[in-house]
Amino acid sequence: MENRVAVISIIVEKGEAVSALNSLLHEYSEFIIGRMGIPYRERKINIICLAIDAPNDKINALTGALGRIGGITAKATYSSV
Repeated sequence: MENRVAVISIIVEKGEAVSALNSLLHEYSEFIIGRMGIPYRERKINIICLAIDAPNDKINALTGALGRIGGITAKATYSSV
């Protein structure tokens, strides 16, 4: 299966979700190109952007698993290349 490049945008609204988030990202670490995290203290949320290079099913599985963690919202945007 061919790999695709995507960006997964993650918003963490509950601090207790961070442990599950980091565990899941560790499982998919072989596909992660880079990660940028921005703590937005005024709103008490964290914004994370992941650059990922993986088969489409892995990107969808990661995004879906992230969205099932309480207090986390995740969306993927794919490159057309």
